[in-house]
Formats: sequence, C-alpha cells, structure tokens
Amino acid sequence: MITLRTLALAAALTGAFAHLPARAQTTQEAPEVATAFQDKTGWAAKKYMVAAANPLAVDAGYQMLKKGGTAIDAAIATQMVLTLVEPQSSGIGGGAFLMYYDGKHVQAFDGRETAPATADEHLFQNPDGTPLSRVAGVVGGRSVGAPGVLRMLELAHKQHGKLPWKTLFEPAIRLAEHGFAVSQRLNGLLMFDQHIRKDPVAAKYFYDAEMNPRPIGYILRNPALAKTMREIAQGGANVFYTGHIARDIAAKVAAHPTNPGKLTASDIAGYQPKLRTPVCSDYRAWTVCGMPPPSSGGIAVAQMLGILETRDMRALAPAAGEVPGAEALHLFTEAGRLAYADRNRYAADTDFVPLPGRGVPGLIDKNYLAQRAMLIGEKSMGVAPAGRPPGMDVAWGADTAIDNPSTSHLVVVDSHGAGLSMTTTVEDLFGSRQMVDGFILNNQLTDFSFDSVDKDGPIANRVQAGKRPRSAMSPTIVFDKGTGKLVLAVGSPGGPAIINYVAKVLVGTLDWNLNVQQAIALPNFGSKNGPTELEERRFPAATIDALKARGHTVRLTEQNSGLHGIQRLSIHGQDFWFGGADPRREGVAKGD
Repeated sequence: MITLRTLALAAALTGAFAHLPARAQTTQEAPEVATAFQDKTGWAAKKYMVAAANPLAVDAGYQMLKKGGTAIDAAIATQMVLTLVEPQSSGIGGGAFLMYYDGKHVQAFDGRETAPATADEHLFQNPDGTPLSRVAGVVGGRSVGAPGVLRMLELAHKQHGKLPWKTLFEPAIRLAEHGFAVSQRLNGLLMFDQHIRKDPVAAKYFYDAEMNPRPIGYILRNPALAKTMREIAQGGANVFYTGHIARDIAAKVAAHPTNPGKLTASDIAGYQPKLRTPVCSDYRAWTVCGMPPPSSGGIAVAQMLGILETRDMRALAPAAGEVPGAEALHLFTEAGRLAYADRNRYAADTDFVPLPGRGVPGLIDKNYLAQRAMLIGEKSMGVAPAGRPPGMDVAWGADTAIDNPSTSHLVVVDSHGAGLSMTTTVEDLFGSRQMVDGFILNNQLTDFSFDSVDKDGPIANRVQAGKRPRSAMSPTIVFDKGTGKLVLAVGSPGGPAIINYVAKVLVGTLDWNLNVQQAIALPNFGSKNGPTELEERRFPAATIDALKARGHTVRLTEQNSGLHGIQRLSIHGQDFWFGGADPRREGVAKGD
C-alpha cells in the first residue's frame, strides 16, 4: 500500500517554484508551450474522482459519476468537453489509448488513427526520397488519419457504460451552445501558433477580424460542434463515421490548397477500434500495466522500471522540498536511454510489423533487462545501443518520426470499483490546423517515420496503408501485488517525453513515497537516448555540474508535461482517493 508522507509537502514542493514566469523566454521544442505554473496541493475523495486538463471537462465527468455513472461514462463526458475547451490537444477528430480496470480485469482499448488505404511509405517524402520538413508534413490534409476516439469510446461504453450514451454529451452540447470563457492557456496558444489562423474556418472561430486571438474570458460559442455532438448523441458513433461528417472531413482533407491528403470517407467508415493485451510487469511490490503497441509507452515504461529495479532507487529519494540529486538523475536517464534505444528500433503497429524475438514478453524479460542494466556505469552512455532481446530474429532500421507533444490525459475512478487511464490526442498543437464541423482534425500520420529504410533494413514504423502510427502515449494503472487493489492511475501528454514523465511519477510514488501530486510537481527529467534533458530553472547548478562531470550532455528545456493521476492512499486504516494535476497546465481533480 502506498502511504502518505504529508500533504503539506505538496504545498512546499510546488510553492518553491511559484517564481517561474508565466511564459518561458527560451527555445521551445514542444509546440504546446507553457503558459503558466500554478501551485496545486491535490484533491481528496472517498467514493469517486476524475482528473483532467480543464475544470469544465472535469466537472462534466464529475456530474456523470454523481449520477451513478461508471468511469467510462465519466471519461466520455470529459472527452467531449475537452474537444470544445481544449481543442489544441484532443477531440473527436483525433485518437486515444484507454487502459481500463473493471474491478477484476485490465483491458487496453486502442483508438489510434489509421493511415488511408492509398498511403504508402513515401507519404512524407520528397520526390527524391528525402523526408519532408516538419511543417510540410504536419500542416494540411496530408497528415490526417482516420479518427479513432469516438468508436473506441463507444465500444468501451457498450461493455462498461451505465448511463445512456446521449446523456454523456449533454454538458458539451450545453457549453458549446451557451459558450465557455477562453482560458489563459487557450489564448496563449492561439497567440503562439502561426498556422491555425491560416484555416478560414478556424480563423473565424478563434480570432477577431484583426486576427487577434479571442481574449481571456471571452465567451466562445461553437454552434457547429453543438450540432455535431447532438447528432452523435442521438445516432451513435456511426453518425460520425458513415454520414455527412465523414464526407465533410474527407472533403476538407482533399481541398487543402497546398498540402492535400489521401483520407477518404471510405477510410473513415472502415475504421475499427481494437482490444489489445495490456503490457503488465511486476515492479517491487506492485504490478504496473500499460498500453501495448502501437503505443511504445507500456513496453518502454516497463523496461525503465525493470532496469531501475536492479538499483536501490529508494535510497535516492529527495528530501522534503528538494529535487532529485545527481545519482538519481544519472540512473533514471541511463535507464531511459536503454529503453528509448529499443523503442526507436522496434516499436510499431504489431498488426503489420512483428516485435523481435518473443515479442512483448522478451522485451520486458527480467533477465534481459538485468543485462541491459549492466551497461549503466559511472559515466553516461550518451547514446545507448538497441538491445537484442531473447529469440531476436528481425532487424529494423532506426525511426525518424516527429513525435509532437500536444495531447491530453484524464483519469477516473468510480464508485463501482472501476478505474481508467486515458491519453487522448490530435497530435500537434491544433493538429493539422484544419477545422471542420466544429472540431480540429488530427495530424497523427506524422507519428510515422518519414524515412522508410536505412542501412539496417526497413523501418518498423514506416507508413503503410491502414497501419496505426507508433505512439509514446503511456496510460498506466498500478496494482498492489499483495492485495490486488488498484493503487494508482496516471498518464501525461508530451510526445516522446511522455514515457519519462510517467516513469518519473512511478518512481516518485512507488520508490520515494511521495503522493501523486508531489510526484507530478517534481521537476521533469529524462533522456530520449540523446542529451540529458532537465526542466529549466528547476535544478541547482551543483547538480547540473555533477551530471556534466559524469559525461552527461545537459539540455535545459521547458518540459511542459500535463500529468494527471489518482492514487489510493491510507491514513489510520482508512482508504481514500487522492488526485493530482500538473501545475504546468490548468487541470484539476474533483470527486466525492
């Protein structure tokens, strides 16, 4: 059982960083930039709880739980409102991965987008075979895949929903009709992005006649989305996939003036979600379950934990109010290098490309990971080699996907004993920068490798018709091995850094005895098998110097995570739920 160190520590830890400016003035790699840092101390509840990236979306999920709905019911209501109030990150024009626990079993729902039937490995290449630039790949119709989130959620609702489907859309429809106040974050991102305003439909909605973004507090109404959601609420997901909405999407994709795409109404109609086998592995006293391919998250997180299990991370816990020291950062980032090396070589849609050797079991095999851990020495590896897991019988080239980090995450536990962790995305900031029928279209196809082959062979994550692009999304559920109880649900946006963000919270809660809010508020750190990346202005100079002395190339970046988690805590034998939301974004948790 995870025990509570002190709730007061959360305030001390997050309050220590209140001096951060509202907008960092440094080079920004992540499209979805930071707009504020707000202290949060966490939320407690006894019966049920939802945590997500916007208070209006959280309230929608909370209302469903209050009506006696399930975690799935709450997640659907939350996602529909996120489509409206957080359009830069996720929505019905995108896809999602969902880890669900019904009180007895864990399921992995795959709502990842698919490539058009006419797409091939040259989709993101110039005529001479060289890869397109980032902007040329992302912005326009070329990058749009068949959306998956609605059919995935409908499948989950048919299995685990309790409230009527149409009831789950009521909060989003009401907000879309009557309007919601533009948040600081949405306003800041509209100001930052230079591409969404080029789409005439989006420009009219998000900007005034002088192309100024709608100001903070402006009541923004979306009657087009209200109409779309009313139709889906009445007729189910097929209304979206087989009717005029699908035709509208296909027409929008094909009509882009400079970068048309291949997605057709037939591609959309043919989309099907999938139930997959979760990636579950033991870590000390816990069992950690994550998302299988086409996500790389479940495997990579399990690999990092398996590598770190060979070291005593518990002895490296930071003191109250302090940040992790050089030794902890060294071990964590080296474990990340090893996991990302395998990820970049092997991870892809396993419906098209086999994993090496024994598949998932081979990649998370304890003996294999112990061998990988032996590569960690006193000095940093810099760039780690990919491993050769048991039964290795395939060779793949190295991936060159863009992996943009604009996404959202939500977690729910209900009064029926169920819980879930769901990561949902349109991929880049405002996706493909195309708006139709009130929602943003994804640019998910740029999660494929732009190159299709290298000296080591074909690239596993190359574009293929009907294939799902690799992802780093890592919705995660943790159980106590002794009792079998769900003790933590967590996940984050952040592109390829998601794996490090989630692993940080797992180490923070499971090894360092922090509550989930404290672990989320820790500064972000990690390596994607390159530089050691530290969240800027969060680490003392002595720690940075110590890492450099051990051979680390240190890069200070924004690392704008969006972690949300719900944790089972116990005080004096009484269990309760404790929710955490990332201070780097505007999310909250709410429950009774």
